[in-house]
Amino acid sequence: MVNHIPDFLDYCEVEKGLRNNTQKNYQRYLKKFTGWLLARHLEGLLPHQLTSEHIWEYRLYLSRYQKPQPAGQVDPDNSLMLKKSTQNYYLIALRAFLGYFVQKDILCLPPDKIVLPKANKGDKTLKFLSIEQIEKLLSAADGVDYLSIRNRAILEALFSTGLRIAELVALNLEQFANIKNKTDFEIGIMGKGGNPRTVYFSERALGWIKKYISIRQSKAKALFINLQKENTDNGNRLTCRSVERIVKKYAVLAGIPLFTTPHTLRHSYATDLMTQGVDLRTVQEFLGHKNIATTQIYTHVTNKRLRDIHRQFHSGKNLKP
Repeated sequence: MVNHIPDFLDYCEVEKGLRNNTQKNYQRYLKKFTGWLLARHLEGLLPHQLTSEHIWEYRLYLSRYQKPQPAGQVDPDNSLMLKKSTQNYYLIALRAFLGYFVQKDILCLPPDKIVLPKANKGDKTLKFLSIEQIEKLLSAADGVDYLSIRNRAILEALFSTGLRIAELVALNLEQFANIKNKTDFEIGIMGKGGNPRTVYFSERALGWIKKYISIRQSKAKALFINLQKENTDNGNRLTCRSVERIVKKYAVLAGIPLFTTPHTLRHSYATDLMTQGVDLRTVQEFLGHKNIATTQIYTHVTNKRLRDIHRQFHSGKNLKP
C-alpha cells in the first residue's frame, strides 16, 4: 500500500484538483498510517490484504496515541491525547486513499468500512488565552539574539492578525518592503480555500517585524526563515511544524496551558475582538471564514461575559423587597 501513496497524491492534484495544502495534509496524515504499518512489520501489505481488523487496530492506536510530552511537564487532563476530531482527520485521509483504489479499479477494502467516530462534546470547547497569558507568552521571547527576535515577531504577528499557521509561513519578505516608516500596516493574503482577504498588523507587531527584518542577513523569499537550512526559498522557509514547536517552547517557558498552539493564538485573537464588542460579521471577515456559522463558536464567550455583567449590574438588589 505504501508504494501507492505518491500516485494517490498525484491523483489528488491532477484529477481531484485539491489545493497544495490539502495534499500536504493527506501526506502527513498517511505518514502516521505508514508508520503504524512499519511498526507492525506490515509495510509490504497490498491493498487487497487490508482488512477490517487492520482498520480496527489502527483506530485503537489513534485512540491511545499520546503526543510527546515536554520535559518536566505533566498532563493530568490528557490534553496530549489525540482528540476525536483529530483522529477523524487521519481516518478521512485513509478513507480517501481507499477511494483512490476504487477509482483505479484496484481491489481493496471499501472506503465506507471506515466509519468516523463522533467527536466528544468536550472537543468543541474553545481553547483560548487571556490577555494576561498572552502577555506572558510574548514576554517569554523577549531576548536580544536573532532567534528570540524572530520568534517574538512570529508570536506578535500571530496574535495581531489571527493568521492561520499556513498563512503565516507563506508570508514573503517582499510583502513588507514598505514598512520602514509605517506604524500600521495591512497586506492581502490568499487564505484557506484560495479565498483572498486583508490582514492587519498592530503597531506593536509591526515594530517586532521591522526589528527582525533589520537583522536578518538572508535574501530568501520567505519572511520567516530557518538559518540552519540552505539559502534557498524552499530550504529556508520555516515549516508549520517549526512554528508549532516555537509556540510550544515559549508556552512552556511562560508557564501557560500546554494546549497552546498557533491556532490557540488565532482563537485568542478572535475572542479578544468579541469581548471588545466587535460584531460577528466583522470577526468573520478578519478570520477569513467562508461561513459565519464557523465564527459563531466565539459567541459563547460573549454570552458568558454578558451573563456576568447582567448578574453584576442587574441582579435586582436595588429593588425594594
